[in-house]
Amino acid sequence: QGLGEASARGTSMEGDCLSCIKYLMFVFNFFIFLGGSFLLGVGVWVLVDPTGFREIMAANPLLFTGVYIILAMGSMLFLLGFLGCCGAIKENKCLLLFFFILILIIFLAELAAAILAFIFREHLTKEYFTKELRKHYQGYNASDVFTSTWNAIMNTFDCCGVNSPEDFKESLFSVLNPSEMVPEACCRRNSHLGDVSFSNKEECISGNMLYRNNKGCYSSVVDYFELYIYVAGALAIVVLTIELFAMVFAMCLFRGIQ
Repeated sequence: QGLGEASARGTSMEGDCLSCIKYLMFVFNFFIFLGGSFLLGVGVWVLVDPTGFREIMAANPLLFTGVYIILAMGSMLFLLGFLGCCGAIKENKCLLLFFFILILIIFLAELAAAILAFIFREHLTKEYFTKELRKHYQGYNASDVFTSTWNAIMNTFDCCGVNSPEDFKESLFSVLNPSEMVPEACCRRNSHLGDVSFSNKEECISGNMLYRNNKGCYSSVVDYFELYIYVAGALAIVVLTIELFAMVFAMCLFRGIQ
């Protein structure tokens, strides 16, 4: 009888433990679902282009590719969070195993993406952007994608060059436009409501500092998106941690289901 009571208590404890794991897994997968929804929202927001962010992405192919990676990861996490919640509540071993394998693949892919981002970080430096600007930027009226992108950035953020207007010296722009010190996109505009005309375009392109934007675009863009960059980094760490715990709970629940 004593053995029977101990066995019953053990079975009850196992059931309680399994139930606890089931609901913990549900909670973790709900957070994965929310994380996927957030990443999906960020990707769509960037593509909708609220404040010229898409132009910034187009200035570097690696960044533009990153937007689609965010969209893909967001969609996968959204789906996996939903599947994980269903698998936990229904205690379906096949669904749990499928969930574990898929989330392991995503976890490894995100880890690889983080390593690649670290390896290719030199492509996001001031030196890289400055070199590309001097080599490819043609002028305000040019129609190529690279030049149009930089014109949009300089107009949107009221900046000039990567570091400063000095970036246009000894560049393709200076060769094509020998009479201009800076492109029109660097010129200051009237601050009156509804008036988007230049303050003094002639003085600006001839080199007068009073009529041009003297701040570099690199610092302007970083200042504007600094908070978003830190939030995205913190969110990525949180998502990876949640995924790790979700895999552990999924395997524990899988082994506990009779």
